[in-house]
Amino acid sequence: MEKENVFYATGKRKTAIARTWLMPGTGDVTVNNRPLDDYFKLGTAKTTLLQPFVLTNTQGSYDVKIKVIGGGISGQAGAIRHGITKALILADPDFRQVLKKAGFVKRDPRVKERKKYGQKGARARFQFSKR
Repeated sequence: MEKENVFYATGKRKTAIARTWLMPGTGDVTVNNRPLDDYFKLGTAKTTLLQPFVLTNTQGSYDVKIKVIGGGISGQAGAIRHGITKALILADPDFRQVLKKAGFVKRDPRVKERKKYGQKGARARFQFSKR
């Protein structure tokens, strides 16, 4: 979806869903109507979601508005990275090759496996006693 140089994309990771809007600007990042530093206190989460800009040398070229729901800090950061990547590709299709090589284009399909009945967890069993 493109509207007056606004590029929209949806990113997903685990149970987190991020809706991202990319607009030409000064590099201002807003997550759920809060500045990036207020929303993500963890440095690794911030670096994760800004990786597409570093890879494409577009730091400070785009303002990003993000609405993210579900998941935890890591899942949300990954979802935002996926959304930013897809929006950057819409903005400039030449970025696709660089971002794809880094592995940012494909959605990470890994999700938590469900716990099975009669077991302690997804794969872990209760301790077996012969006697």
